[in-house]
Amino acid sequence: MPFINKIWKYSSLSIVGLEKNTGKTECLNYILNRVKNSEKVVALTSIGIDGEGIDQVTHTHKPEIEVFEGMLFATSEKHYKGKLLTAEILDITRKRTSLGRLIIARASSSGKVLLSGPADTAWLRSLIAEFRRLGANLTLVDGALSRLSLASPATTDAMVLATGAALSANIPELVRRTTFIYTLINLPQVEDCIKSKINSIDKGVWAIDNNNELHDLNISSAFSINTENVSLLSYRTRLFIAGAVSDKLINFLRIQKQIKDIEVIVKDFSKLFISPEAYNMFTRKGGRIKVLQQPELLAICINPVAPNGQQLNSQELIEALQANVSVPVYDVRQLEQSYN
Repeated sequence: MPFINKIWKYSSLSIVGLEKNTGKTECLNYILNRVKNSEKVVALTSIGIDGEGIDQVTHTHKPEIEVFEGMLFATSEKHYKGKLLTAEILDITRKRTSLGRLIIARASSSGKVLLSGPADTAWLRSLIAEFRRLGANLTLVDGALSRLSLASPATTDAMVLATGAALSANIPELVRRTTFIYTLINLPQVEDCIKSKINSIDKGVWAIDNNNELHDLNISSAFSINTENVSLLSYRTRLFIAGAVSDKLINFLRIQKQIKDIEVIVKDFSKLFISPEAYNMFTRKGGRIKVLQQPELLAICINPVAPNGQQLNSQELIEALQANVSVPVYDVRQLEQSYN
């Protein structure tokens, strides 16, 4: 059972899809089926909404998520009411999602459930801690990469990445785009002395001087650099961006005369909505990007079938991707067939 034994080394794991229909739910179900008979307690939640049988965008069939007896799970009030299993409610949060309060429960039987979880990273982090308090040895998070999501899958200790033909039906392009995300996931972490100072900051653009002191530049976000960039590099060349970073900021910084000394710090890789071209030009000129959180990437799972039915050669895709990354690459459907 590839990479499953590695999972137990961590207390939390996110399964992250690079695009809709890249096999994220199938990968999650593969993991659930392998851990369900262990003596350890497993918890499950989601970033956003998942578990629906039909994709709301492509209207194609999606694998449903099955929760097993004894498992802990968290979902919104609305989705809890629609569950197809019996469960014991352990807690109801005061905070609300767009679909109601979050219900934490223990499954008394196996069955299907729609998942909708914490709306931001701090909440996700506290939920993982609550699961641990309730006895969970492992929390699985159905993750997401989206500019619209305020909760980051990088909050978990480890991660499995799902990619496939839905991202690109061209193998070289699919490999290029997936390898780039792999590069971002493995960006170096910032020093602990800096991390402790900026970990709780959620807004704005900040400068870090030679004494590792923070300076609020009174810039609302990285998207405001056109009109508010006068003081951007006035203290030093290290910048902490609390929110998302796009090509706009990276392209602005790479033309600065201090480019070889510029260091951009972000919460984690999921905040980087940048192109490989912009990243490569920035780093080739000497610019650096670091992160506060760096989850351990355990594996990459591929789905060679696109939503329109187009199918890539699975083995060719695995070999092409494996040549560019140091973590194992698997086709989950092939793993299921060999397991059964």
